[in-house]
Amino acid sequence: MTQKNKLLTALLLVGGLLIAHYSLPAVFAAAVQSETAAKSPAGAEKEHTPMSQQPVNATRAAREEKALQDGRRQQLAEKEAALAAKEQELKKLSDKLEAQVKALEDSKKRLDDTLKAESEAHKKMQDEKITKMVKLFKTIKSEQAGKMIDSLKEDVALTLLGRMDTKSVAKLAPFISQPRLLKWVNDNMLGR
Repeated sequence: MTQKNKLLTALLLVGGLLIAHYSLPAVFAAAVQSETAAKSPAGAEKEHTPMSQQPVNATRAAREEKALQDGRRQQLAEKEAALAAKEQELKKLSDKLEAQVKALEDSKKRLDDTLKAESEAHKKMQDEKITKMVKLFKTIKSEQAGKMIDSLKEDVALTLLGRMDTKSVAKLAPFISQPRLLKWVNDNMLGR
């Protein structure tokens, strides 16, 4: 290398250091570096690392990192918004289901009340019918009433006998089959 080339390389190097030190635009620094590389020998390029390139790379890396963080924040914000929308939708569905459950419970209560009232009305009507039949069997002849009661289904006959007073049953007893009469006695003894 000639002394002229050495001097030119040294000047360019000092100029590059000054540019890096005073933070001139990276474009100007790159132009100086390329000019230095063109005028310096091939081996000199590897030996000297320009100092202006390190701050540029650090700034670029910082910008890229910030861009990545901004992208992540944006994704998180979008996910949070989607989750908030889903939560809102689930809350609406939950409220709707609760209202439907309450409506069903109210309907069930009304149905239960209706069934209870119908059952009571049916029981009352059945009691009235049994009372009428008891009066009928008391008014007709004992033999005829006993045969009629004996021909009824066992549960109906026992219900009628259970509603009659002891004096009336005593008049009908000779005309009712003995097993049926014994069952009625057992039921009365056990308090059924």
